[in-house]
Amino acid sequence: MRAPVKVGLLDSGIEHDSVATTAAARFRIGADGSVDSGPGGDDRLGHGTALARIITRAPVPIALYDAAIFRDQMVTQAALAAAGLDWLTAAGVRLVNLSFGLRNDRSVLRQACERALARGVILIAAAPARGAPVFPGAYPGVIRATGDARCALGEISALGGGQADFAGHARPLDEPGEEAVLGGASFGTAHVTAAVAEFLARNQDAGRADVVQHLAAIAKYHGPERRRRSPDSS
Repeated sequence: MRAPVKVGLLDSGIEHDSVATTAAARFRIGADGSVDSGPGGDDRLGHGTALARIITRAPVPIALYDAAIFRDQMVTQAALAAAGLDWLTAAGVRLVNLSFGLRNDRSVLRQACERALARGVILIAAAPARGAPVFPGAYPGVIRATGDARCALGEISALGGGQADFAGHARPLDEPGEEAVLGGASFGTAHVTAAVAEFLARNQDAGRADVVQHLAAIAKYHGPERRRRSPDSS
């Protein structure tokens, strides 16, 4: 049996009782600044759990590492995100899902991404379909992902640059309890991460260039999603 792919999830936590994983560890920063890396815990927002279900849907063994940087709302500090990413890198993950975007470039987060990339970690971060770039998606070496309404479950689109590099299904799995979770770039990112995890499971020595080439090769759609105008629009 092949070894599980170590995948990091930097988000709101995971309700591990509801997500099947081969192995799991978690990262939390306590009020005193200490790091809790014990067994998995909770997810008050439901966002991380929905992403985890998407990623573990890949038909390969996955060891999911849970770095919770959001607690009661989808707001965090760059330093906390950087600390979580450094923890994931030290844990030896191959792939990290970053389904969020900060408006401003912060050196602490940029440097954490650079350290991860230097260790060969594949970083996949959310990018908006339109508007200003966000971070960490806009950092060099990070694969930018978003949601694409054309993509069904398991389908990928290669967007050819612009706002994002690749896209996936824009919705969660719509399992019970996820009815209030909205779709968008964060879920498209997780679907792209699932495709990459499956590829890495079968190609353990693959690097970023191999991942990009693979995603382009399996893409069902090429080029940006173009919304059709209604007959009455001008």
